[in-house]
Amino acid sequence: MSSCSHNRTKELASVDTLRGMSRFTRRHFVAALAAAPVLARARSTEPRVLAFSHLHTGERLEVEYFSAGSYLPDALDEVNRLLRDFRTGDVGAMDPALLDLLHALRTRTGSRKPYEIISGYRSPATNRMLHERSSGVATKSLHMSGQAIDIRVADVPLAGLREAALSLQRGGVGYYPGSNFVHVDTGRVRAW
Repeated sequence: MSSCSHNRTKELASVDTLRGMSRFTRRHFVAALAAAPVLARARSTEPRVLAFSHLHTGERLEVEYFSAGSYLPDALDEVNRLLRDFRTGDVGAMDPALLDLLHALRTRTGSRKPYEIISGYRSPATNRMLHERSSGVATKSLHMSGQAIDIRVADVPLAGLREAALSLQRGGVGYYPGSNFVHVDTGRVRAW
């Protein structure tokens, strides 16, 4: 079968599917299909705001880090400073995709409270020290590349935060109820 006739078969199958729908359903389907690109553009240009409270330093930050379709460099610098390795003072570059994951997680949970930060960026020296103390700390932790954060939120039960993070399917999710935090990262999708 040629590529053209294969595409034509797909088109006919789509038309048959639409014929089987009621007029009401078909109209809504077509309207939703037409609106999808507009909605995608709207979502990609809407401002994104996050609020943080760092449990080890006492620092707080509410920041609009994305606006008019672009990340805001000064805001990203503020986030990097807040999420620095609090043990050494080293500042790393946090992955903007991690901030987007946190924004999506806030939207998913409906939280209005700041993220309580347990750990953001970790220097290699800090990660090595933590790994020596605990087998739960990975030698090649994504915290060292700014792709991971350990969090909790005052108005979302920890198990609910974990479930919401898992539902996003945007990276790794670790659940630590004994230490009262959830780990999220922008690595491959996995859970522990």
